[in-house]
Amino acid sequence: MTNPPIDPIREELVMSLTTYIGNHPNILEETPEHARLIKMERPVITDEELNSLCNIREAGFPSARLSIQFPEGGDGKVLRAALDNLAESAVGLVRSGVRILALTDRNIGRGYLPVPSLLACSVVHRALAAEGLRSDAGLIVETGEARETMHFALLLGFGATAVNPYLALATVTSLAAPQDCPLDVVKASGNYIRAIDKGLLKIMSKMGISTLRSYRSSQLFEAVGLNRDLIDEFFPGTVSRVGGIGLEEIAAECNQRTAQAAGEEGRLDAGGQYKYRKGGENHLWNPQTLQAFRAAVRDNDERKYREFADYSNHQAQHLCTLRGLFEFVPAEAVPVEEVESVDSILRRFVSGAMSLGSLSPEAHETIAIAMNKIGAKSNSGEGGEDEARYEPNARGEVRYSAIKQIASGRFGVTINYLRHASELQIKMAQGAKPGEGGQLPAHKVDPYIARLRHSMPNVSLISPPPHHDIYSIEDLAQLIYDLRNSNPEARVSVKLVSEVGIGAVAAGVVKAHADMVVVSGHDGGTGASPLTSVKHAGLPWELGLAETQQTLVLNKLRSRVRLQVDGQLRTGRDVVMAALLGAEEFGFGTAILISIGCAMLRRCHENTCPVGVATQDPALRAKFSGKPEYVINYLRFVAQETREILASLGLRSLDEAVGRTDLLSVNRAIDFYKAQHLDFSSILHAAEGDGRRFDPSFEREPLDNYDRRHLLPDLRPLLEKGEKSELFREIRNVDRTVGTELSGELVMKFGPRGLAEDTLTVHFTGCAGQSFGAFLAPGITFELVGEANDFVGKGLSGGKIVVRPPENISYVPSDNVIAGNVIGYGATSGKIFLHGQAGERFAIRNSGATMVVEGVGDHGCEYMTGGRVAVLGKVGVNFAAGMTGGLAYVYDADNNFDQKCNLGSVDLETVMPHSADEAELLQLIYEHYMATGSRRACGLLSNWLEERGKFIKVFPVEYRHALAMHS
Repeated sequence: MTNPPIDPIREELVMSLTTYIGNHPNILEETPEHARLIKMERPVITDEELNSLCNIREAGFPSARLSIQFPEGGDGKVLRAALDNLAESAVGLVRSGVRILALTDRNIGRGYLPVPSLLACSVVHRALAAEGLRSDAGLIVETGEARETMHFALLLGFGATAVNPYLALATVTSLAAPQDCPLDVVKASGNYIRAIDKGLLKIMSKMGISTLRSYRSSQLFEAVGLNRDLIDEFFPGTVSRVGGIGLEEIAAECNQRTAQAAGEEGRLDAGGQYKYRKGGENHLWNPQTLQAFRAAVRDNDERKYREFADYSNHQAQHLCTLRGLFEFVPAEAVPVEEVESVDSILRRFVSGAMSLGSLSPEAHETIAIAMNKIGAKSNSGEGGEDEARYEPNARGEVRYSAIKQIASGRFGVTINYLRHASELQIKMAQGAKPGEGGQLPAHKVDPYIARLRHSMPNVSLISPPPHHDIYSIEDLAQLIYDLRNSNPEARVSVKLVSEVGIGAVAAGVVKAHADMVVVSGHDGGTGASPLTSVKHAGLPWELGLAETQQTLVLNKLRSRVRLQVDGQLRTGRDVVMAALLGAEEFGFGTAILISIGCAMLRRCHENTCPVGVATQDPALRAKFSGKPEYVINYLRFVAQETREILASLGLRSLDEAVGRTDLLSVNRAIDFYKAQHLDFSSILHAAEGDGRRFDPSFEREPLDNYDRRHLLPDLRPLLEKGEKSELFREIRNVDRTVGTELSGELVMKFGPRGLAEDTLTVHFTGCAGQSFGAFLAPGITFELVGEANDFVGKGLSGGKIVVRPPENISYVPSDNVIAGNVIGYGATSGKIFLHGQAGERFAIRNSGATMVVEGVGDHGCEYMTGGRVAVLGKVGVNFAAGMTGGLAYVYDADNNFDQKCNLGSVDLETVMPHSADEAELLQLIYEHYMATGSRRACGLLSNWLEERGKFIKVFPVEYRHALAMHS
């Protein structure tokens, strides 16, 4: 949040994997020695490149190789001695003048085992740093272990300068060697290295880091399963909250792996890390549990549910989760009849945020109907919702999602959408892939989805990694305030990722007046997640929930907010575990999808889901067989199991269970060697403080806004009868989110189409605060004489905003900034005219509004999917990055726009005489002139024949193809 993620694809211009070998002299001087560096474009190097480095003839770059090995059969003490010798040898070599030091596990001698490369790298890196020698030498790791992106990220994060993955490259070479392979060996190896490069950029970008030099040695990881002594000695500064194995176990595992490889005569492990494989990694969703689960929900068979739940709840033989290591402390039971009812427990359940677009309309609506029937809540996800669902269907079933999500893409987020919710959820990130955006492929955007998302069919829709109106906790507080204004009766929740530091962020969220914090675990997500996001991203919700609960209790904030948790909850045991750790509400995602037919094929992005759950293909959608009753059956089983466990613990309600970590202990009967030294004291610790759960008597801070003070009292005739009105008001920069509550009242009275243009006109004078005209409804016109801060017209929903300077100014308006950053973010319709320049990210994610401005900063029209934009002056860099729809016209007097435009997704064209483009552009400039009296617009119109040739049309490639298809 305070270091927001970067888009490594659309904002690649700020990203770099460039690395150097050689000591950097005093940066305050300029000497020939400053040029004595080896520059590498990337940190992943081939065997040939490593050999070239190690045999470089240039004076001043002598090299040496050190084998990272220890004697076969050696224990932890032997491994420690080998690491000490390795560190001592490395220091001696660098002190003697070696400038390229390669640590290698290639060609390990007979009777020796390779030391884990990460351990060796960290040991040498820290030893050199302790002696003041680290900057004198490049540290290259030549290893057969590194194969996945995360392996490289770890090595670089713990000090490596470059990595040579010789075994991975040899494997790729062997795969490409057969005659029937369409790739040659060189091309295949290059593809692999490029894939790793892109993966590294993505990992760096998640942390808001743009250069490898900033990422190297940063140790931005949390260790799960390594004991404190190991961390303190070899990885100091790394977070490790649950303890685990040490050198003794690492040495034993090295020996075990070697013995296993020798015994299997070259046969590889079955795998199963990413998808279930028989004989491979344990998965809680496997053929056995899926069969029992489907029978339970479809036949309402409690016996089958118990069979499924027993496998998930008792993980002694197939450990998969942290909570699988816990057990309940014996307590004096109470009769189950005295425990909170099933119906009451069901009201605490919510469905996961799955968008309409990723899911088929049938699947999305089925989930909503089921949740509404039992008094629970469904979550719309980030794809908007059909307004027709705000009314019951022919059977009287309520079909809308009670929780409306506001994500970075802002798809379908209009004032009408926000008003039809009982909860508004800000999705800061997804637990399964934190720091990443998303993309709905063009082939899943049919006319129906395009209409809901205010786009065009067959055009890709990109969700940016960050919310571009949240770069600090203050910005998040502003968005919370915006949403409270849009729907004062709805509660506002913020979805955070389970990771170290979540407690501090959650405390800030509560102080920003959120009503709920959602802790999202690492093992949820969708079948459309990239493989590099399935592992090593986020943490188990048990860690994040415990930290959040403890931090809020210690800071006396817990009673002000509810806590919700999600991330592969399956059973009543999971619910009670989560409650004891602090949760009051519980999210179910994957299990609900499986209950309505999901086959777990993990092809959600391909639009080929054979059961009609995750597709927009009409033929496949016809195969959807899910029913609301299946979801209801499942959740009732979970609620009943929850009751029984509560009764066994002597608790009569979930409220009594919240925060009672004293009722949890570690199951010492589990004898798996890696679990023996795990320390859960930090998780099971009960923070000292008065409130450990939400206090229903807590009163929200009263909503105080400009609309209630200065607009609504004088607009009753407008809101009651739609009468034309005009007001004159002064405004100051402390007046934020002006017009948002008024817009909400208007659409609730007159519907989403609002009123005719200019039915209400408000003339403002002064400096507008943030979010001026946010979500402004159709029929409302705001004219501001003065200037405005950030977020003007955020989520514009049909209204019109005009900002112009006072008449008696001495400066040239088109040369000066009149509005801040992120103007028109997520606008779906309406108009914005600015007589002056705007800041960065103008018209970002615009999907239908018309905007005219006289100059913009960097990243203009980023991720735009619809609407029209005219820029009558200079633009910053990276214009049109990720733009897949709509059109932009840019005035290019300096003839250098092609250098400032991101050409990855757009074509640049000339505005031809007598063309439809010329007519449209003239209309935009004329409207701008009439609205603002712009001198700039007047000059362009007066000299049109001369000025027309200086305009460039920005035409997205996908939009062009979509138009051709529809013509």
